[in-house]
Amino acid sequence: MISDTDFLFAKIPQQRWARYGIALLSLGVAFAAAFSVRSVAGEFAVYLPVLAAVTFSAFYCGYEPASLVIALSIIGTRYWFVEPRHSLHAPAAPHLISLVVYAVASAIIVSIGEANRRNMLTLLAAQAELDERVRQRTAALDETHRSLREVTARLMNSQDEERRRLARELHDSAGQTLAALSMNLSTVLGDLERMKKTAKVVNDSTAIVRELTDNIRTMSYLLHPPLLDEAGLAFAVRWYCEGFAERSKIRVEMDIPEDFGRLPHDQEIALFRVVQESLTNIHRHAESPVAKIALERTASDIRVEIEDKGKGISAADQQTMAASGTPGVGIRGMRERLLQLGGSLDIHSLGAGKGTRVIAKLPHVAPEAEPPPPAAKAATFVN
Repeated sequence: MISDTDFLFAKIPQQRWARYGIALLSLGVAFAAAFSVRSVAGEFAVYLPVLAAVTFSAFYCGYEPASLVIALSIIGTRYWFVEPRHSLHAPAAPHLISLVVYAVASAIIVSIGEANRRNMLTLLAAQAELDERVRQRTAALDETHRSLREVTARLMNSQDEERRRLARELHDSAGQTLAALSMNLSTVLGDLERMKKTAKVVNDSTAIVRELTDNIRTMSYLLHPPLLDEAGLAFAVRWYCEGFAERSKIRVEMDIPEDFGRLPHDQEIALFRVVQESLTNIHRHAESPVAKIALERTASDIRVEIEDKGKGISAADQQTMAASGTPGVGIRGMRERLLQLGGSLDIHSLGAGKGTRVIAKLPHVAPEAEPPPPAAKAATFVN
C-alpha cells in the first residue's frame, strides 16, 4: 500500500537537473522564511526553515542535491544571519557551535533520507511490477470470459436448432402418422356399426388418438412456435400467452403494440424464451392470479416486462441471488442469452405479497433482409 508521502515521492522528476532545481528552489524558499522568522523568533530560529529544506531535499531529491543544499545553506546562513553578517570569516564560538550542530544534524538527515529514498524506489518498482502482473491476469481473465460466452452462445444456438428440428419432426412425422391412423380407425368404426361394443372401444381409441395428436402438436409448438418464424415476436407472444392462460388458469394481461414489427431472428428467440421462462416461473412459484406482459420498442432498445402479483421473492432467495448472481438455471440461461446480444436482465422483488417484475432489454437492431429460417408447417395453432 503506497501512502500519500510515497505518492508525492513518485511525482518528483527523476532527471538529474530537475532534482537539483527542486532542491535549490526549496532552499530559496527556506531562506525567505528564515528572513521572516528571524525578527520574531531570534537568530537561532533561522536554522529551522533551512533544516526543513535539507530534509525535503534528502527524502525527495537524492543524496547529491541534498549535499549541495547543506553546503549552500551553511554559507548562506553564515553570510546573512550570523554575526558579523555579510562576512564569511569564522563566527563567534556560540554561532560556530550552532553551525557545526546544524551540519551534523543535516548529515544525519541526509543519510536517513537517502536510505528511505532508495527503499521507496525499490517499493515503487515492485508496485509497478505488481500492477503489470495484475493487468496481465485481468486481460487473461477477460479472454477466458469471452471464450466462455462464445461457447455458451454456440450451445444456446445449437439448442434452438435442435428444438426447431424436433418440432418439425414431431409435426411432420408423428403428427402425420397419427392423422392417418385416425382416418383408418374412423373407417373401421363405420364398418363396425353393428358391433356396438367394438365400436365403442374404437370410438374411445379415436378420441385418445385425437387427444394425443393435439398434445404432440402443442408440444411441437411450445418447443419452437412456427409463429415466431412466420409472424414475429408479437404474434408468438400473444399466441403463447393465450395458451398459457387456458392451461394454467392464470389471467394474462398483454400490452403489445399492433405495429410492433419484426426483430432480428436471434432477438426474437431470446425475448420469446424470456417470456416463456418467466410465465413458467409464475405458474410454478408465484401463486399469482394474474400476470402482465408488456412489449415496448423505441429507437434505441427493445424492452419486455413481465410482472405478477404473487408472493414475491423471499429474503432467503434474495440472499441466494445476491451471493450467486442468479437463482436458477432457467434465469441464468435467460440472462446469458441477452448478454450475448448486448442486452440485460433485471429481476426485482416488489415485496412480500406484491409480486415480482422481470425486465429484459436488448439494443435496437434492424432485422436482417433475408427471410426467416424455415418453420414447421401447420394448418392451425394449438395452445
